[in-house]
Amino acid sequence: MLIAILVFATMLTIAWLLLLGRVTGEDWVTAAYSKVFINTTAMDNLRTKEAAKREKLSGYSGIIKTVMTVLLKSDPDKKTAKLEHDNLQLQQGDLGSLNILVMPGYVLQREFEAIGKGNIHKKILTNSYELYGKKRAAFETKHLMAKLLSYPIIGVAATLMLGSLLIGTGNADIGIAVLGIGSVLVLVLVYAMYDELSDKVKKRRIAIGKQFPNVVSKLALLVTSGMIMDRAWKETAYSQDTELYIEMQKTSEELENLVSPEAAYSSFINRCNTKETAKLASAIMQNLSKGNSEIGRLLKDMAREAWQERRHTAKRDAEKANSKLMIPTMLLFLAILVMLMVPVAMNFSGI
Repeated sequence: MLIAILVFATMLTIAWLLLLGRVTGEDWVTAAYSKVFINTTAMDNLRTKEAAKREKLSGYSGIIKTVMTVLLKSDPDKKTAKLEHDNLQLQQGDLGSLNILVMPGYVLQREFEAIGKGNIHKKILTNSYELYGKKRAAFETKHLMAKLLSYPIIGVAATLMLGSLLIGTGNADIGIAVLGIGSVLVLVLVYAMYDELSDKVKKRRIAIGKQFPNVVSKLALLVTSGMIMDRAWKETAYSQDTELYIEMQKTSEELENLVSPEAAYSSFINRCNTKETAKLASAIMQNLSKGNSEIGRLLKDMAREAWQERRHTAKRDAEKANSKLMIPTMLLFLAILVMLMVPVAMNFSGI
């Protein structure tokens, strides 16, 4: 049995090394582009967090503000500078910052169409398009696919070899634990990377849904006051820097760059991928030639429906929270009951 495990681990290692040996310049370039986009996304996230921190601190004053500044202290500039340096190095051809462990995954995607264009790839690409936009989606997808393909091979091989080594040196219990738990843990962590993307998309859609009532209400107010739709869209888009507003900013930039309204709003629908935003953009496209009076009325109706749905969602969330609190409440009740009954029982037994 131990020999079979070692043979299997060796085969996985050899397979990974053979794939590594088939890495081409195209794979390195793809990995470099992916790394640049990943670093850019990380820099955007750092700037967003820093802006949120500044906004939070603006609500405090005096000693409280000083204390909160210390508690929330971070150094995003240093991290951003490092990421920018990495991107500059990659753009100049220095590939030293690339993760060699994922490179076999790029080879598998390139050489096997069923992997590079399969259902999992399509699902990841769709989610990446929502999160990162059309330009980044392909590279983000290739990088995640590379990790999902390469990490299980080398991870399981290393775990099996380590477990076999421990068993061979007499530590059978530890070795068996490493073989079983370690292999499962590797696969679970790999799946977690895949599931994390879907979780981000889900949270993003929820955030967009919460922001929608404010957006459509502001649009309705501006349009009914006489502002043209493009101007109202831009004014609303740049009033905040959260998910839905950022997508609106992208659409506004496309319109200013002479992209057709149909194409710009269609891209907005695809990026947000919620029924509310699809309805809003579709209404705008259908009423481009009907004037502000028609679109104003539609926006008012949409705002009213959005706020009603927001209230219903809040009630459902409150009910879910109450149901989740039932278990800890019951556990607390049982703990108090035990604390009360144990002394009573001990007194009776003493009698």
